[in-house]
Amino acid sequence: MVHHIVMWKFKPEIKEEDKPDIKAAMKENLESLTGKVPGLLTLEFVEVPLASSTHDMALVSTLEKAEDIAVYSNHPDHVKVANTYVRPFVTERACLDY
Repeated sequence: MVHHIVMWKFKPEIKEEDKPDIKAAMKENLESLTGKVPGLLTLEFVEVPLASSTHDMALVSTLEKAEDIAVYSNHPDHVKVANTYVRPFVTERACLDY
């Protein structure tokens, strides 16, 4: 089993009042990928991190094996969700796989 953790910060130009709706759309669409992407076992979107956190949100995923990270990254459904609901709003992506 492999864990894939990704964290982001909002782009500076994102208005504070828009952030909850953006996070809700990220959560809904990212979590919908479970069952669609081969090898993806679980996916949890963290939208309310503790105040001590360095990023605004995170995605915690488990996959069957290390090779499944590339399958997930390149899967058309993931690319569509990332390009529509994540990348337009975020910066400073950090990733940890283990």
